[in-house]
Amino acid sequence: MTTTQRVAVVTGASSGIGEATARTLAEQGFHVIVVARRANLIAALAEEIGGTAVVADVTDPAAVAALADACDRVAGSINVLVNNAGGAKGLAPVSDADLEHWRWMWETNVLGTLRVTRALLPRLIASGDGLIVTVTSIAAFEIYDGGAGYTSAKHAQSALHRTLRGELLGKPVRLTEIAPGMVDTEFSLVRFDGDRERADAVYAGLTPLTAADIAEVIGFVASRPPHVDLDQIVIRPRDQASATRAHRQVP
Repeated sequence: MTTTQRVAVVTGASSGIGEATARTLAEQGFHVIVVARRANLIAALAEEIGGTAVVADVTDPAAVAALADACDRVAGSINVLVNNAGGAKGLAPVSDADLEHWRWMWETNVLGTLRVTRALLPRLIASGDGLIVTVTSIAAFEIYDGGAGYTSAKHAQSALHRTLRGELLGKPVRLTEIAPGMVDTEFSLVRFDGDRERADAVYAGLTPLTAADIAEVIGFVASRPPHVDLDQIVIRPRDQASATRAHRQVP
């Protein structure tokens, strides 16, 4: 299959921000290659939006190489890459750090972004108007107790993305970092190993952002003309001032 549409690749597309972004970009006329580990979810999404599903774990070099090959079968170049795959595990202090949790967070957020970006970069340049959107977090420039594994990974992911901004200067590729605050997705459920009560407590008493809120902004970024680069966009709910300060209604 070869498409004549503009092509967007979205990682972590099986739910949350990734899924919402895939839908938004499809509505804008992109052929969206949806990438995630959960085959059934991305297959259903791809069928619904007229895109292509590629099952891949961004921590697996062979899977990322297969993703690049799959992109070549869909189109000769890629216009948009949304590095959305990532997440957090645990909330332990440094003294009790779970090294496997840290390893997973660095592999997924940092090295996963590196693998996918490096693999698809030639195709983005070849498009003549490429865009790399990396979804980091306010944890990319803030810290909080218990969050060192996640905040350090997001700081590194942001540094990787911002370094590319200079390295690609003069190339036809724009780079935008999206740094959300509280977004009600599966994020906290993953962080707390499926503990629904603990995950729900993160958003109790306030109105968090939704995945659609973030996807709408990514869609706006993707629709800007080639000379306009929205470098960094921080998005918080009104009820949140920082990673540690939020206004909560008392029941």
